[in-house]
Amino acid sequence: MTQTQPPQETSAPQENSPPPPQTSPESPASPGPSMGRLVGVDLARALAVFGMYVVHIGPPLSATTGVASWIRYMSDGHSSVLFATLAGFSLMLLAGRREPKTGQAGRQARARIAIRAVILLALGTVMAMEYGGVIILGFYGVYFLLALPLVRLGARTLAIIAAAFALVTPQLAFVLTSLLTPSVQQSINTYDPLRHLSEVGVLDLVLTGFYPALTWMSFVIAGMALGRLDLSCGTIQKRLAALGATLTAAAYGMSLLLAGKGALRSLAEDGPSSGGSGSMPADAGSFPDMSASFLLKAGPHSGTTFDIIGSVGIAILVIVGATVAMDRLPRLRRLAKPLIAVGTMSLTAYVGHFLAQTALSTPAGTGTQQSWLPLIMYILAAILFAAIWSRFFRRGPLEYLLNAATKPAKHIR
Repeated sequence: MTQTQPPQETSAPQENSPPPPQTSPESPASPGPSMGRLVGVDLARALAVFGMYVVHIGPPLSATTGVASWIRYMSDGHSSVLFATLAGFSLMLLAGRREPKTGQAGRQARARIAIRAVILLALGTVMAMEYGGVIILGFYGVYFLLALPLVRLGARTLAIIAAAFALVTPQLAFVLTSLLTPSVQQSINTYDPLRHLSEVGVLDLVLTGFYPALTWMSFVIAGMALGRLDLSCGTIQKRLAALGATLTAAAYGMSLLLAGKGALRSLAEDGPSSGGSGSMPADAGSFPDMSASFLLKAGPHSGTTFDIIGSVGIAILVIVGATVAMDRLPRLRRLAKPLIAVGTMSLTAYVGHFLAQTALSTPAGTGTQQSWLPLIMYILAAILFAAIWSRFFRRGPLEYLLNAATKPAKHIR
């Protein structure tokens, strides 16, 4: 489920990417990306937005069959993972894509990231008061803060760190959550101001929530590594496609071999989410009452090593596939312009669909929602709004506000 760009500074789910054709905010000395690369990232971002819509508005997995079931299953978990991976990519666009910004420019870039992190955390907390822990924005704020020490690292180092996180943090999370008795959690939450405001407190953001930073930082760091690469290079595209396919096949294949046919079962099948939006069980993200054998599973939102590796593989395939398609198929690129426009204002599209659900009393993707019509209408509305807005404005509404809020960073010396 359910939550980072083109030529300008962006954040998550994406902050602000202008409609093509613009240029990257890098230093003049650094090579600029191809338009296909930047537009491809926006297209991937739009797919992540619509994946969130599927989870929050479409029928539950148990009510689907055939192709519809496959779409619903792939949206569970994978759309939010794609968001997190693109968030890491966005951080590199702020911090200097191919080469990290240094000196004053580097300090200003880190300040912009920190400001965006605080704003996203605040916005996520406000939205969680109404919609529950399914809101990803507050988690994004934590991801950005934790990623600050890493923004000057190279692609290889970032990839190694992401791999280490994927291998270690799920087991660490399993141990930590097993030690968190209800009394311990209550004691921590008692002194947590965020927990008093909504159901998402510091403990949820870091360890027990829907998108806990401890395990989800693997996706962000993997996206940061991608941001350091020249995705317009054919050789890199081929290597990344091979890597994504290998990670996906190896992770899910090993999980099926070790855990049996139920290894890929989505946690969304186990119960409705809190807050009425989406269909993930309220305890997803932690390892509640699970035996150690659960760590062999790879279903969406299971948070295991196999889940993380497989989901990163899928995210890489989507990003590379979208990039290649936009770079080499100009006719498709022209047809995809309305979708790309959604990707340039994904934060607006993400927040907007929650507000619209409330205003229109749209049933959430739970057991009571059986029709695909509301989902289709929301997708068409998002495309129409983005297409019209982008003809007159460089950024989406929330992207504009977020960008304006980071202007004070330019005064840092």
